[in-house]
Amino acid sequence: MAKICQVSGKKANKAKHVRHRHSAWKFRAPHKNRWQHANLQRVTIQTPNGKVRMMVAASVIKTEEFSMVVCGLKPIPKAWLVKPTYGI
Repeated sequence: MAKICQVSGKKANKAKHVRHRHSAWKFRAPHKNRWQHANLQRVTIQTPNGKVRMMVAASVIKTEEFSMVVCGLKPIPKAWLVKPTYGI
């Protein structure tokens, strides 16, 4: 399963882990590569046709548009139901 938000398309971000060395000024702090993953949550939405399970970022769950879809005020957009891939 891809670690991508089905609503916003958020995915992992490359970053550096910096370990600060306090022993001496002449040594440089090592920088290691790491991934910052999106905070994905599994959400179940009730629709007239049945339940739909989606992987959604926590920041998207707080939005007004998403809450309107969960409450049933707006239908689920077709683009949200597509399973995300990395484009490989």
